[in-house]
Amino acid sequence: MAEVNDVTSLDVEDGVAVITLDSPPVNALSAAVRDGLYQGFEAAIADPDARAIVLICAGRTFIAGADISEFGGQRKGAELPEVQTLMESSPKPVVAAIHGTALGGGLEVALCAHQRVAVPSARCGLPEVHLGLLPGAGGTQRLPRIAGPARALDMMLSGEHVLAHECLDMGLVDALTGEDSLRADAIAHARRMVDEGADLTKISDRPCPPATDDELDAVRAKHRKGFRGFLAPSAIDRCVTAAMTLPFAEGMAVERAEFGPLVTSPESAAQRHLFFAERQVWKIPDLPKGTEELPIAKVGIVGAGTMGGGIAMNFANVGIPVTLVETQAEALDRGLGVVRANYDRSARRGRFTEAQVEERMGRLSGSLDLADLADVDLVIEAVFEDMDVKKSVFGRLDEICRPGAILATNTSALDIDEIAASTSRPESVIGLHFFSPANVMRFLEVVRADRTAPEVIATSMSLAKRIGKLAALVGVCPGFTGNRMLFQRSTEANQLLADGVMPWDIDAAVEGFGFAMGPFRMSDLAGLDLGWRRETSTGSTVRERLCEIDRRGQKNGAGFYDYDADRTPSPSTVTEAIVTELAERSGRPKVDLSAEEIVERCLLPMVNEGAKILGEGMAIRPSDIDVMWVHGYNWPAYRGGPMWWGDHQGLDRVLARLGELGDGSPRWQPAPLIERLVAEGRGFASLKPNEAAAG
Repeated sequence: MAEVNDVTSLDVEDGVAVITLDSPPVNALSAAVRDGLYQGFEAAIADPDARAIVLICAGRTFIAGADISEFGGQRKGAELPEVQTLMESSPKPVVAAIHGTALGGGLEVALCAHQRVAVPSARCGLPEVHLGLLPGAGGTQRLPRIAGPARALDMMLSGEHVLAHECLDMGLVDALTGEDSLRADAIAHARRMVDEGADLTKISDRPCPPATDDELDAVRAKHRKGFRGFLAPSAIDRCVTAAMTLPFAEGMAVERAEFGPLVTSPESAAQRHLFFAERQVWKIPDLPKGTEELPIAKVGIVGAGTMGGGIAMNFANVGIPVTLVETQAEALDRGLGVVRANYDRSARRGRFTEAQVEERMGRLSGSLDLADLADVDLVIEAVFEDMDVKKSVFGRLDEICRPGAILATNTSALDIDEIAASTSRPESVIGLHFFSPANVMRFLEVVRADRTAPEVIATSMSLAKRIGKLAALVGVCPGFTGNRMLFQRSTEANQLLADGVMPWDIDAAVEGFGFAMGPFRMSDLAGLDLGWRRETSTGSTVRERLCEIDRRGQKNGAGFYDYDADRTPSPSTVTEAIVTELAERSGRPKVDLSAEEIVERCLLPMVNEGAKILGEGMAIRPSDIDVMWVHGYNWPAYRGGPMWWGDHQGLDRVLARLGELGDGSPRWQPAPLIERLVAEGRGFASLKPNEAAAG
């Protein structure tokens, strides 16, 4: 085997040149990889002993994409189009041998081979849309020519990873190999191509199959939600249209013209920030190296309500048996019934087969006795949000559960140190704050208490990944990280209401920023009477006044908004009169704010609170907060998260606006961290893990 460069080797076996990439961890298309590919193909094409060429990768995957760290920087090495031209122009058959994933630039390279073979577990995709980009190395032009425009558009708009057997069905892969014989089978496939005189027509020379307007419109409708606020989906759509209507070279010119503005856009920069943030979030710098994880084979959940049932589904989905405990048989039956209904709904949508539904339900068992949790490895408490109730539950669990079992609470705000103090093993207590609906929302806030053991933290983070969640580790403070920041936005939104700003104007500004729903539409959805009591109502707020006249939100057709039979909201004259009356009674001058000013008033206190959280050491890094808000609270991904957004407003401007908008309340008092960073000419992004608290 001859070494081409540090990451690429070339050898000839049975008349087939095998180019092997070995650039851990995922063979990304770095400068060294591109150079190795170019030099390898050049040598293989020139080698008289080689009649065909196989491209294969060492390690756990084929080329899994571009080297994103190079984006926006000075490029070195061979350019990817040079490699692709060399591959598809080869006079010798070229076979790409795929295992693991062929994603983004990796699939675009594979599309320049004459044929592709893959192990059955392999997956292919063009996920650039998740980075605010489009496939910029011919993917928008080659994929429609091989998979058809509608299927190609669907793949690129979703960014989905397509399984090998589906790739085979659409012609993206030409043959499946054995899981453990990819190299030998790829070589044999290449030899057959030579022996049979296989057609070496480039994909780029093929005509694009036709697609009807109805087929394409159906794909657009499926992904319409993803178009809102994002630039890349529309650009991808235009490129696919070019593939259908223009020769390849002209279509490539469209792709290049569309790619340039995307790669320099703030939207893509924000999404690339999140890409790296989602990988950093798992790194816990103060966790001792080599900390062992505890085995989790059985889980117990106390409380079979909406949250408890949703949490249970996460474990049943990955093969972990769950025991759900309730105090009343009716509540238990209702909870299991809701879980069954959720699974049945997914089955009707094609996500599961009926057999898979039964398999998952078979992993769930119900009980009316906490003693049935004696042998579980993890218990998650999901009962009423009351400290005395939770302490009582944990006291019982402490007596019942085996030594070493993890005792977790799903509380969204209560003091976990106080809960842990109700047990004889505070080192085993941790917070696992799932977001509702727990079986859908991707984020998990892991909350370590003062005495939580390292192995409990390590196990909880690993378990989050096992059940398909993104997780961030935070500390104990009122509301933890996410809800503590949300409280600031809610407080300011209600202050705007008290100043006479109409709820629909506030919602319109927040939704215009990119949130799916503003604070008052969200309140109507949750129910205005949540936590409200008529006997203690003072009638001093808009919400109280609405509840007093039985406007409870969507559930009874009237809240901040009026709702029709389809629950479509419209501004309410009743609400408008109450807002106006209370604002006039307060004696404060009526404010007239632009959408931009409303957004600042709602979001700057959040950024400020995030800085305070970092300064107190309650979060490890600013990007952890961004991941939490994007995946837990639907902050628009193309705005990067609150701390990213604050950085890109300019922290000097943020500091100035906090002073200008401040009304003497603590939420407007600038965080010391912001003051320090401005004085040092730095931003949140410059902070190392845990540096904010250390400073």
